[in-house]
Amino acid sequence: MAFPKKYLNDAEEIIVDLRPHWFFLFGPGFVLVLSLVLAIYVAQADVSDYVLFPALALAVVALLFFLVRYAQWITTDFVLTTDRLIYRKGVVSRHGKEIPLERVNDVSFTQSLFQRMLRAGDLLVESGGERGQSAFGHFANPQDIQNEIHRAIEAAAARDADRMAGRRELSPLEQLEKLEELRQRGVISQAEFEVKKAKLLDRL
Repeated sequence: MAFPKKYLNDAEEIIVDLRPHWFFLFGPGFVLVLSLVLAIYVAQADVSDYVLFPALALAVVALLFFLVRYAQWITTDFVLTTDRLIYRKGVVSRHGKEIPLERVNDVSFTQSLFQRMLRAGDLLVESGGERGQSAFGHFANPQDIQNEIHRAIEAAAARDADRMAGRRELSPLEQLEKLEELRQRGVISQAEFEVKKAKLLDRL
């Protein structure tokens, strides 16, 4: 089910709407299949109830385990919009996190060898604020998600620049703040920053 559009701001659009990788369900699914095979085998065999009932109980427990994990999977949302990153999870109690794109400083991903084989991995988003880093695990094609986030950040920065240019010219101090932000994000090098900073200081 797609992320509800009623939670979006005006003119905000969804770029990426993801759920965890299918491997998130593999463990409980594998246990469920094994327990069902065992229960069917025991039910067809000539065994006592002391063996049959535990086998059936194991199958029921495995089914409940799978349903709980599936509920966690279906209620986890990782959404990239034109304005922010949105993360929601939880079945009974909900946990949510939102990171405005202008506060995202860096996006990285990690993949073990096994995850690379499955085309899965974990994302680490570094942002300005008290917590600094946020980890998001078990997603398919994390490198593609990383690239999409960087493109969204650049597009949002361009929109902000266009809006500011349409209103008024930035003061030298405001331009210094923007330059510092671009330097921290790695958009411009330290040398470029120093040259532009010197020109702006001359205007003060």
